[in-house]
Amino acid sequence: MGHHNLDALDKKILTMIAEDARTPFLEIARACNVSGAAIHQRVQKLINLGVIKGSGFIFDPEKIGYETCAFVGLHLKDPSDFDRVADELKKIPEVVECHCPTGDYDLFIKLYATNNHHLMSIIYDKLQPLGLSGSETMISFRTVIDRQLPVAQMKIEERSEMVDEEADPEP
Repeated sequence: MGHHNLDALDKKILTMIAEDARTPFLEIARACNVSGAAIHQRVQKLINLGVIKGSGFIFDPEKIGYETCAFVGLHLKDPSDFDRVADELKKIPEVVECHCPTGDYDLFIKLYATNNHHLMSIIYDKLQPLGLSGSETMISFRTVIDRQLPVAQMKIEERSEMVDEEADPEP
């Protein structure tokens, strides 16, 4: 799980697609002064390296009826059940994130529910049967910050030579 050194072109591409993932490659190529093929190759490289994990439309949970966002710290009865419980959490559609934290919890999840009654049902009917000794739930009233990491602060790798296609100023 290492990091990858990014050069200035990678950084500029990431900055542009972080602002709008639907920006056409040709527009990015023009802004970067390289060919469209070079941008396509770079984006594919960043995908293959796992730097870019995907793209898609982001739904506003509240607009589709999920008005309650909650974070739940889970305590397992038997910590050796970790993998089984994590696999079962994947089957619960309301669970959108699952983390392996330091501290008191064995697992820490983020989930969405249509309302508090639905949240209670998820906790009692879907989470507790997984083998929990307890849980702690925190409801989020609103998201104050929701963003990507700033590309501007990423370390840049210096490259002494560029691939011919990338140096081509004609998009």
